[in-house]
Amino acid sequence: MNEQVGDKLKDIDESQISETMADIAERSQRLVQDFISRHADPESLSETDDPLNIASAFMEMTQKMMTNPHKLVEANMNLWGDYMKLWQSTAQRMMGQSPDPIVMPEHDDRRFKGEAWEGDVFDFIKQSYLLSSNYLQSTVGDVEGLDSKTRQKVDFFTKQYVDALSPTNFVMTNPEVLQATIESRGENLVNGLRNLLEDMERGDGKLNIKMTDVDAFEVGKNVATTPGKVVFRNDLIELIQYTPTTEKVSEVPLLICPPWINKFYILDLREKNSFIKWAVEQGNTVFVISWVNPDRDLAMKTFADYMFEGPLAAIDAIQKATGAKEVNAIGYCIGGTLLATALAYMAAKKDKRIKTATFFTTMVDFEEAGDLGVFIDESAVQNMEAKMNERGYLEGSEMAATFNMMKANDLIWSFVVNNYLLGKDPFPFDLLYWNSDSTRMPAAMHSFYLRNMYLDNKLVEPGGIKIDGVKLDLRKINVPTYIISTREDHIAPWKPTYKATQLYKGPIRFVLSASGHIAGVVNPPAANKYCYWLNDNKTPADPDEWLAGAEQHDGSWWTDWDNWLKPQSGKLADARKPGDGKLKVLCDAPGTYVNMKAED
Repeated sequence: MNEQVGDKLKDIDESQISETMADIAERSQRLVQDFISRHADPESLSETDDPLNIASAFMEMTQKMMTNPHKLVEANMNLWGDYMKLWQSTAQRMMGQSPDPIVMPEHDDRRFKGEAWEGDVFDFIKQSYLLSSNYLQSTVGDVEGLDSKTRQKVDFFTKQYVDALSPTNFVMTNPEVLQATIESRGENLVNGLRNLLEDMERGDGKLNIKMTDVDAFEVGKNVATTPGKVVFRNDLIELIQYTPTTEKVSEVPLLICPPWINKFYILDLREKNSFIKWAVEQGNTVFVISWVNPDRDLAMKTFADYMFEGPLAAIDAIQKATGAKEVNAIGYCIGGTLLATALAYMAAKKDKRIKTATFFTTMVDFEEAGDLGVFIDESAVQNMEAKMNERGYLEGSEMAATFNMMKANDLIWSFVVNNYLLGKDPFPFDLLYWNSDSTRMPAAMHSFYLRNMYLDNKLVEPGGIKIDGVKLDLRKINVPTYIISTREDHIAPWKPTYKATQLYKGPIRFVLSASGHIAGVVNPPAANKYCYWLNDNKTPADPDEWLAGAEQHDGSWWTDWDNWLKPQSGKLADARKPGDGKLKVLCDAPGTYVNMKAED
């Protein structure tokens, strides 16, 4: 195949190649010179080379591994035995037999799809890689004597390593790339190099992988299009009230508090998968918080400010807009953590304006923080605080990179293959456009969040956190609560989120959806996808016991939530239009804050 590629490359227009390569060389030189100028002064290297202490974690793992050489020898012998089986199996295939595979990719591993991977040579490459990667991960995972944090780091970054070495990520071991190289006479690789340079330039010297055609989307035009008006604004939020589509609405309005990591329109991407649009169609007066994309001027905004100027200010505004005395509230991810904080504060203040609470994939007990915990320890937080204090905020791109690493094959390596090896432009995809529309975090707020939630797990302690002199206790929350978690969530793993069922005192309905942090939540009934599990409102302390007694239901949990909410939403009232109450319309939805870009 290498000779075939070479023969095809001879036919390329040399002048065109020369012109293209000259352009690439010029741009590459500019990037290199910029890199050198940035790093020529040793005093400018204020960041540690290893802020996550990865090297020390692997050093400790190696030391522990060497104390039990027997186990390592056994693992090596098992790997050798598996390779012997693979060689035998491959020989049988070459002689026309059909032996069973020695190892198979995981069911959700999309790297090796396609008939080309079933051929003798590439099947051997695939299985050889899977045997080696399984060996590395299992050997590292079986090391005894590591503390939980070190084990988590070693496991996570070992997976990053083996994912990076996948044969799909290299020209000569990816049959699709080889075929494209032959058919295009190498043009795919030239285009890929151009794409790589463009991503480097856009990232100001850092690799900023383009995941979608950003020019294909515009907020308010083909995403975030549900009609409504901004009726309230302060330093941190714009409050959007959506235009009703029914003549009658539930008496109790609905407030949605989304995360301020990324933007609210994950719940309003397109008409067919917009939770906001669907909630309006069910007869709710829907209000949504749109968070500001903070800059240096908001560096000192605290977590308490986010509570007072976020959901509490929104409730005040909703009362003025509708005259309603109560609201139903939804919190998504960190927005749910903030909602729980607000509920605990309101309970201490005897404030009963939130009638029901719904939590989407929300953690309040951070003892088992999932993969995000890999990036958060004292050293890492200190390093992050130093950077935030210097500029006043956490860069949105840094948070986005962290989330992308947690699903590296889907959110990093698939685009390396598509953009750089195949030389293709990324496909227009609204979800990935939203994912790339990152947001900043104010230094004071984010430091408080990391230390009090992830490092010290103070929110779950009675009185562990004080806000405005008020000691918070989640056990004082006594409202009907609906908790939706997702079974494959890598950001808020479902078992840690389940712990909330043992904290809140009101009636609790816990629901587990299939899929992950986004797809398990943004799952409209019309799509008829996935499924969810219910356990007749029983919430034993052990999540595995809950799941063992749960019943699976096909489709979306949205309808179950609507059936739960309606009886608690009061009588029917005439539909309320934005501007009808005491709040004037400020501008059309989706407002101005949502259009503030992290790079601006």
